Amino acid sequence: MSNDLLKTIAADTVDTAGFASTSGGSGIHTASENGNGGLLNPEQSARFLDYMFDATVIGKVARTVRMKADTTEIDRIGVGEKLMKLATEGSDDAANAAVTFSKISLTTKKLRLDWELSTESLEDNIEGPDLEDHIARMLATQAGNDIEDVILNGNTALSSDPLYKAFNGVVKKAKTYGHVVDAGGDAISRAVFNDALKALPRKYKQRRTDLRFLAGSNLIQDYLYSTSNSTNFTNPQDIASGIIRGEVSPVSGPAGYVAPYAFGIPIVEVPLLPEAQNGDYSAATGSHGDVHLTFPNNVVIGIKRDVTVYRFFWPRKDSIEYTMYTRVGVQIEQADAWVVVKNVKVAS
Repeated sequence: MSNDLLKTIAADTVDTAGFASTSGGSGIHTASENGNGGLLNPEQSARFLDYMFDATVIGKVARTVRMKADTTEIDRIGVGEKLMKLATEGSDDAANAAVTFSKISLTTKKLRLDWELSTESLEDNIEGPDLEDHIARMLATQAGNDIEDVILNGNTALSSDPLYKAFNGVVKKAKTYGHVVDAGGDAISRAVFNDALKALPRKYKQRRTDLRFLAGSNLIQDYLYSTSNSTNFTNPQDIASGIIRGEVSPVSGPAGYVAPYAFGIPIVEVPLLPEAQNGDYSAATGSHGDVHLTFPNNVVIGIKRDVTVYRFFWPRKDSIEYTMYTRVGVQIEQADAWVVVKNVKVAS
């Protein structure tokens, strides 16, 4: 994506693309400022999105909802448990089973990313015009990380944080509406995963193969270290099952690869989960993280505006300006199917 190539983009070559997707989306095809710039052409936009979501974890597995308004409602339906009963011959003692309908609200917020490159920076560096593509690739990757970061860690109470204040992320929602277990400063061990499984309602355990533990990088490293140094905590069945399934990740595997197993359930590395939290138990010291247990598609990401990247060349400044916009929101579809083990001590 050289400087010369981008300067020759036609005024009507525009494209929008969806979250975690390289395919073109819908939109009104317009340009800006009399041909001095506009949206990236389809090939450039596709490459930008490839870079953007290559390193994300949650964005690849979450359920995505296209929204036509700022706020939408997602319908839920439930039928309860133990509805059948013994039938008596010649007797009409029927009682209709109740069906419960409910809704959850999903609201999006507008996010943006801006950057600028001077012509001198493109002319004077060792990469030449290729520097523009290099920087765009780096910023696209960071934009994807930032979107995943706010999806996980957003908190409207943090009014001084320009990103987190956008909306409440899944960590805060899970701790507010899900099942919360307090580790009380204990280090990560099989006991932590056992407590999480015990706290999950039994009706969700029928889909045990779809469940995933989610934890930050340091907590997973602590768990791997403890299992490698103590045979008392090593579970050969978990190791063998990973080898049979072909899911043992290489050392150089990206974030999101399955690392170990706990009671047959994969533990997925999510590097952006917070691991520097202060404990909220008595006499807490050091850093703490959380271990989550849920179905990955229990996270619902709402997209109102497709990821859109504008490029504009300013003649008077002799520089290229980029602006990226998107409108996203997040919700937990079924908070009852989410368990958080908080106050898990991170080894120093």
